Amino acid sequence: MSALGQRLRLGAPAALVPLGAVAVAAAVGAGVMLAAGVNPLLGYEAMFRGALSVSNIDFAVAGFTAILAMSLAFAIPARMGEYNLGGDGQLVAGGIAAAAVALYVPGPAALLLPLCVVAGMLAGGTLASVSAPLSTRAGVPVIISTLLLSTPAVALTSYLVRFPMAQEGSPVPQTPRLPDAAHLPAFPGMSYTNAGLVLVLAVLLVTVYVDARTPVGYEVRVAGANRGFAAYGGLSVPRLTLGTLAAAGAVAGLAGAVIVMSQPFRFIDDALTAPGYTFAGVAAALLAGGRPALLPVTAALFTILSVGSAGMERDVDVPRQLGQVLQAVVILVLALRVLATRWIAARARRAAGGRA
Repeated sequence: MSALGQRLRLGAPAALVPLGAVAVAAAVGAGVMLAAGVNPLLGYEAMFRGALSVSNIDFAVAGFTAILAMSLAFAIPARMGEYNLGGDGQLVAGGIAAAAVALYVPGPAALLLPLCVVAGMLAGGTLASVSAPLSTRAGVPVIISTLLLSTPAVALTSYLVRFPMAQEGSPVPQTPRLPDAAHLPAFPGMSYTNAGLVLVLAVLLVTVYVDARTPVGYEVRVAGANRGFAAYGGLSVPRLTLGTLAAAGAVAGLAGAVIVMSQPFRFIDDALTAPGYTFAGVAAALLAGGRPALLPVTAALFTILSVGSAGMERDVDVPRQLGQVLQAVVILVLALRVLATRWIAARARRAAGGRA
């Protein structure tokens, strides 16, 4: 079991922790709506309707694709106790790399589509990989280095899209529209939902299989449970750290490539980071306890919060920021659970020492 899973269990059935966090968040949201004079039942109905209505389902599935990918980008290294908070930087690195290949490498769709996807994954994976030697050789925690590396990555892509890669004459900092050969095929009757969903689901299935059925997955979980024991047993912790971070960054880069290769088929400054896909993905991964198999369920929940909050604002006049508040409450509850675990463990050790 990973360190994340150990911290979240606290001796209780594993399902009680995420269910409790969701219940607390729902109660907080209901309190906010009551204070604003809105019936919480009507508010939550408007949220679900805003996310799952026929007119919005296309956009909701596209948001689910991005959030699921970003939850994977956090959950993969979390299985060995490393926390990747650099999703925004890895996301935009993948997006700008895919856009550059599409704009400057001519070719048919059969060649250009995989090249753009691979370029996005390589860019995101390379950025995340920098944190591995910083952790294993310089002692810089991954949670710090990934977050710090994200800021210059976002700034660099912003520069690129404003100057060397900018569309001439556009009042918005964005690249030119990608050629048709670099457009991901959309599902019938859809505009935003496309083959990117299939790619992300395929990555999820591979991750679930590797995590549960392969020696690599076992080694990662052993390192997450006890890093010292893993090293003593002959496992290469630096190699595992590099591998999990590279995989996580590659998934985030894939998400960036998918977004850029979807409507409106261009890299627009802030368009990848403004929706909060990284934050929602982190919350979804934490709610799933780091278990890859549960990520579709938790990612769907946070998609409803993210997308449906606009419908709630439109129909019952509750600000859409309430969706972000509910996400934050879920993370806060899970963080308090971790603190409670540590407090109980420390108290148990003191009691055992006293008896000795």
